[in-house]
Amino acid sequence: MPDAKSDRKHGASNLERVHPVLVYTLSRIGLFAVAFGVLWLLGLSNMLVLLVAAFALSGLASYVLLSKQRDAMSARISGRIDRAKPQGD
Repeated sequence: MPDAKSDRKHGASNLERVHPVLVYTLSRIGLFAVAFGVLWLLGLSNMLVLLVAAFALSGLASYVLLSKQRDAMSARISGRIDRAKPQGD
């Protein structure tokens, strides 16, 4: 059984082992919270407008900032789908 020291030499770091879907989801939630907080601090007081604006702003930010996480998540999901298909297809 490999130990943690050999994993550092040959394998992925601990952060890379975390499920990519979880990392991407938590990153999106974090970006939404930051956008919500910044817009609220800037004086947006209508809750519906605040939520919609924070959602749009965090979506744009995630498109730019989270491309690496999105690619990792996509590779993980497509890898699982490919493994689940029967060999005859």
